[in-house]
Amino acid sequence: MKIQIVNGPNLNLLGVREPGIYGTSSFENYLPALKDKYPDVEIDYFQSNIEGELINKMQEVGFSYDGIVLNAGAYTHTSVALHDCIRSLKCPVIEVHISNVHQREEFRHRSLISAACKGIICGFGLDSYRLAIESFVKE
Repeated sequence: MKIQIVNGPNLNLLGVREPGIYGTSSFENYLPALKDKYPDVEIDYFQSNIEGELINKMQEVGFSYDGIVLNAGAYTHTSVALHDCIRSLKCPVIEVHISNVHQREEFRHRSLISAACKGIICGFGLDSYRLAIESFVKE
């Protein structure tokens, strides 16, 4: 099984950016534990602050991988282009968020990508990624 994790803008600052919301661990520190938990799953990781690069990566893997775990960051609430990309892929995409976006600012309550995704996981910190991978593994 091959899973691609795609992180969007500002998620390269995990561990530094607003630790009260996003925690104190970087994704690079979290990733080895995630890979250790699923040794039979190839887990690849990509992060970009640029919308087009997120789309390029998902199009690159979206026809050969078994799933994509996507934290689109702020693009979640603004990107019709990501929505259209997700709809065009062969593999399912699970939308994840570290924080519970529904407990935050009103503008974060609406996702433009949710309708294109298989499911949504939010509010479980970095464990949101594990929950998404678990859902692919249990299929």
